Amino acid sequence: MFKFTLVASISLSALFAQVPPQNATPMQFDLGAIDKSADPCVDFYQYACGSWIKNNPIPPDQAMWGRFSALQERNREILHQILEEAAKPATTRDAVMQKIGDYYAACMDEKAIDAKGLAPLEPELARIRNLKDKAQLAAEVAHLHAVGIAALFTFNSGQDFKDSNSVIAQFDQGGLGLPDRDYYLKDDAKSVELRQKYVAHVARMFELAGEKPEQAAADAAVVMKVETALAKGSLDLVSRRDPEKVYHKMGRQELAALSPAFHWNEYLTDTRAPAFSSINVSHPDYVKAIDAEVESASLGDWKTYLTWHTLHSEAPLLPTPFVRENFDFFSKTLNGIEEMRPRWKRCTAFADNQLGEALGRKYVERTFGAEGKQRTLKMVDALEKALSQDIEQLPWMTAATKKQALVKLKAITNKIGYPDRWRDYSSVVIKRDDPLGNSFRADEFEFHRTLNKIGKPLDRGEWNMTPPTVNAYYDPQMNNINFPAGILQPPFFYTNVDDAVNFGGIGMVIGHELTHGFDDQGRQFDAKGNLADWWTKKDAEEFQQRAACMADRYSSFSVAPGAYVNGKLTLGENTADNGGVRVALMALKNTIGDKAEKIDGYSPEQRFFLSFGQIWCENAREEALRLLVQTNEHSPPRFRVIGVVENMPEFQKAFACTPGQPMAPVHACRVW
Repeated sequence: MFKFTLVASISLSALFAQVPPQNATPMQFDLGAIDKSADPCVDFYQYACGSWIKNNPIPPDQAMWGRFSALQERNREILHQILEEAAKPATTRDAVMQKIGDYYAACMDEKAIDAKGLAPLEPELARIRNLKDKAQLAAEVAHLHAVGIAALFTFNSGQDFKDSNSVIAQFDQGGLGLPDRDYYLKDDAKSVELRQKYVAHVARMFELAGEKPEQAAADAAVVMKVETALAKGSLDLVSRRDPEKVYHKMGRQELAALSPAFHWNEYLTDTRAPAFSSINVSHPDYVKAIDAEVESASLGDWKTYLTWHTLHSEAPLLPTPFVRENFDFFSKTLNGIEEMRPRWKRCTAFADNQLGEALGRKYVERTFGAEGKQRTLKMVDALEKALSQDIEQLPWMTAATKKQALVKLKAITNKIGYPDRWRDYSSVVIKRDDPLGNSFRADEFEFHRTLNKIGKPLDRGEWNMTPPTVNAYYDPQMNNINFPAGILQPPFFYTNVDDAVNFGGIGMVIGHELTHGFDDQGRQFDAKGNLADWWTKKDAEEFQQRAACMADRYSSFSVAPGAYVNGKLTLGENTADNGGVRVALMALKNTIGDKAEKIDGYSPEQRFFLSFGQIWCENAREEALRLLVQTNEHSPPRFRVIGVVENMPEFQKAFACTPGQPMAPVHACRVW
């Protein structure tokens, strides 16, 4: 289930599950990727990546095809090997191998899944059909949430924004089938067309479940009606980036009073949540929207809505016709993907998602040694020193705020590689012949594990990503940066290349995550992870002006006709990219001093920028880009590169750009 969080990550690849082919070679600084016919001062992305882009068309099973995901594929192949070995029913398997192996074997048995049809899901569908009145909705939603079906809203636990040591209950909006509320509300031709295609998809899913075409069409219209009402009550993505707008702490009776038509006491009882006195309701108006819809929609409409979300949620593990129909809309229509990924890749991803630390434990045993942590900590130390230097030299910040910023920076802790204590999945029953049941039981374990943290001491050792993940993140409430083992290897870090390449790779990633502590969102939390204002009024105003410059600059970037980057939605990531590259370059210069030796004809500074740029070499489908700019907090890779170098005099000096050239605009933006 979705957990409301303010975690900020480096990568957008998880959104599209990019997977290069099995023969993908490790990414490294690549002279062959460069398009020397391009002028780096006119279009640096084309210069750094042009030849690679020309020679690497998008595979038919991908929405976006980028070099960033080459490592992701290598990690996926390692997981595949582990799972194939674990799936062999040998008496020598330990408990972890048995768990992940039987889960994978059940998922891979497509013939058995097809032969059983909808029978494994029928108990869930029957529960919904047998609802007698709307008073039972709360208990049914609680049951669906427990088994991982995200209907109506989300309920879990998290740190109190203003008391980071306390774990409290959390309520958040949810319950939509389309990617975001704006898909229901925008009236442009593209949005109208997508809604029509969504309704047609919902109808086809109902038909596959046994309904006559006329009834399926009517039920699809009901789903759209209910979800549109929920969308109208939802908070927009840009507003959700402001911690103050999603923090409304109240008692459980206050929550119940916002929506008396929904029986909250029954819901909370059936979730088996610990007793609690406080809950953060991210958007109270959404609770009121639930109340209005429970009152106005009929019991039959609610049965239709819940049936749809049950089918939608479990489609990947249903018979082939459901899998294909789900792919046709969510992958082909929304992302432009032409072919479905092989089943082994899908089942590997499911195992990583539902039994992540069990599978990750085996991954770490095969791939990650103690030296990996030490190399990374050395780089982190270099970047922290550079960021401290950057803060001290900022011309726009007063001494009082600088002092607090340095206190916060010093308090940032680092988690490298994998958890110190592995999650115990021994209570999760996994059966070799029950893929859907395995999914339900794994989700139920996670649902109750999360709720049981309410009122308990905060576990600062817990991770929000699994060890094989090719990503990294900053958590403003923990005030820590986290680097899973999956990213701590080439193309981000090498043992056999010059410092410039490494600082342009993993150095930029580290700098990016550190800067998140001081972006438009992270800066609102103090050194202890509490939502607190530690800025002088003058400095806060100066920050807002500089952030507005950044937001406006990125909002001018177009990805397709009528589709632009949302500079306000992507402000945190863009700020982290700009600051991260700047402090990584400072760390490089601190490391190499005055050395200016050229390699392959490029100075250290030029190799640094080329290394940074080439991480983001990518081709993307128009549909995927349209989805990205509407829903994702990361800018498309092309603009992650251009948007940074346009704002860096250091880049312009490295490549001898003339003021006024596209990569050397007269007016640059800078926050950190």
